[in-house]
Amino acid sequence: MPELPEVEALRDFLDDHLVGKEIARVLPLAISVMKTYDPPPTALEGATVTSVARHGKFLDITAGPLHLLVHLARAGWLQWKDSFPATPPRPGKGPLALRAVLTGGDGFDLTEMGTTKRLAVHLVHDPADVPGVARLGPDPLADSFDRDAFARVLDGERRQLKGALRDQSLIAGIGNAYSDEVLHVAKMSPFKLTTSLGDDDITHLYNAMRTTLQDAVERSRGVAAGRLKAEKKSSMRVHGRTGQPCPVCGDTVLEVSFSDSSLQYCPTCQTGGRPLADRRLSRLLK
Repeated sequence: MPELPEVEALRDFLDDHLVGKEIARVLPLAISVMKTYDPPPTALEGATVTSVARHGKFLDITAGPLHLLVHLARAGWLQWKDSFPATPPRPGKGPLALRAVLTGGDGFDLTEMGTTKRLAVHLVHDPADVPGVARLGPDPLADSFDRDAFARVLDGERRQLKGALRDQSLIAGIGNAYSDEVLHVAKMSPFKLTTSLGDDDITHLYNAMRTTLQDAVERSRGVAAGRLKAEKKSSMRVHGRTGQPCPVCGDTVLEVSFSDSSLQYCPTCQTGGRPLADRRLSRLLK
């Protein structure tokens, strides 16, 4: 799933490629992709893109008075095209979900692999009209989000750190991959409770979160949209690296599996050398 660093890189890429250009047409090609119907996508025809912003994991393309909000979900992606075939694509065929064409002939496709269709596009007058945007917590890279603001977000929460970092209503933009990475940098267990954090722990976790995300954004800056996924995967320390050596201590990276996701961690760096309970694996071994 694209998370804050990749979405920020896409925002930066689209800012260079879209702003100041006129939209010729927007073609929804999957029944599930458009989550709003008024105004219709045809309302964007002839509008000039004035800005591209990011809200957590949402891209926000502003054209005239309208905002085209895109959430790529788990399997969605944006592919830039310098030109398109003369014949429009047939709806419902393959992974193509939406096509946006500029008057100059270039533009982008939104695609989604797999059978679970969660890629979401909203066309609204105000980004806050999208429920997923309205409920977002603060952006972890915002200048105003300092250590004390982070402490206030965690205050009153009794959560495992992994879940707290992923909760978009607490902090916007961090998902499964970067929560693993942040906790590895912080040398904290994903199952550690927020209520167990002292002042020094909060400072340490905050610094790990900021540096991990800032480094990922810098690595992604200037990378072409088509290479961002590979860049993300190659830079991971523990996420997606089950069975491989930890780059810090050399211990074997372990995994805890859930019904629809998994987390990875280093026992030596994060849990005092103790493996975390993996209930699904335990059931399989019985």
